[in-house]
Amino acid sequence: MTRIALLGAGLIGSFYTQALHGARSRDRVELVCSRSATNAAAFAAKWGVERWTTSIDEAVADERIDVVIVALPNDLHKQAVIAAAQAGKAVLCTKPLGRTAEEALQMLRAVEEAGVFHGYLEDLVYPPKTLKGLQSVQAGDLGRILWVRSRETHPGPHSDWFWDKERAGGGAIIDMGCHCIEIARSFIGKNVRPVEVVCWGDTQVHPIESEDHAVGMVRYEDGAIGQFEVSWAFRGGMDLRDEVAGTEGTLWMNHWLRTGMEMYTAKGTSRYVAEKSESNGGWLFPVGDEVAALGYSNMFTDMLDAIDQAREPTETFYDGYIVNAIMDASYRSIQTKRWEPIELPIWRGKKPHDDVGIVPDFDREHVLLKQERMPDGRVKLILRNKVTGELTHRFK
Repeated sequence: MTRIALLGAGLIGSFYTQALHGARSRDRVELVCSRSATNAAAFAAKWGVERWTTSIDEAVADERIDVVIVALPNDLHKQAVIAAAQAGKAVLCTKPLGRTAEEALQMLRAVEEAGVFHGYLEDLVYPPKTLKGLQSVQAGDLGRILWVRSRETHPGPHSDWFWDKERAGGGAIIDMGCHCIEIARSFIGKNVRPVEVVCWGDTQVHPIESEDHAVGMVRYEDGAIGQFEVSWAFRGGMDLRDEVAGTEGTLWMNHWLRTGMEMYTAKGTSRYVAEKSESNGGWLFPVGDEVAALGYSNMFTDMLDAIDQAREPTETFYDGYIVNAIMDASYRSIQTKRWEPIELPIWRGKKPHDDVGIVPDFDREHVLLKQERMPDGRVKLILRNKVTGELTHRFK
């Protein structure tokens, strides 16, 4: 049994605890920490947690604890992670790892110098649909990945600190762009270096200092593009969608608004429907098992199995640091209105290569650009001469 100290008693802490205590799990949250004694006590009573405290230092120093989970506001991540590392505890941190790449790098160095296990809790690379899609991509079913589009939009976050630029580190990009960026990295290949970003972001609706809407494109060293779309101004619930395009295939995933369950009620319901749902009547889109659909169950299985098996989990603090570096470049691009380089003083992936644009040979003289069956039943081929570059077509 893994004995866990949970730092944070908010919504994300509740999701984490549901996942950890679900399916007759042997792992338990044994201690919860909140700055509010009232919140800590209420959380402990609701989820059957034995002990609670208002002190981060007390929680991480507890000798009965094996793993520390950081589910705190962004401005407290570094303090909590460093305290856990100094106490020699395995530490798992929610997204984003830091408010900036500099903060993330400090946390990465802290856990590596202490020699403790570290996991980055990016739940949206763990939903069942995503894992199935990744298996297909890694098997080569889609060919070489060219473009990944990831979208997360909803009417805005649930806690006040998200809206505070200093505490959160930014707006919709830091809140949700981190998800989309890591989803794209996972499909493109995490060993492929991200090199530059162009991004637009602005406050379209809310009177805040941070952006409530942003669209960005990340260019990778192999030519692939990762596109993210995020908004705190989308109405109608939470929209989570991913698209992957490769040289040999395409993948579409809709994780939330079209889950396969649709319900109409003229009377309305007083029950909880789904995270960020804006209505309780008419057509509703309930989610059967939220913690599974959002990836929490698979995420903690991976993390805790990795601890037991003395291996790295799928997501580590290094991944969180890469994501922060991409977001930093995105914020710079918003200001400069141009492509900005992604600064990575530490890079552990592949070195540059030049396999961009590989297409199949048709014969000794030509490469095949396209083939398509026409209305008359014939197959039309578009060819390019390898030497002269001349474009021709023929039928077969």
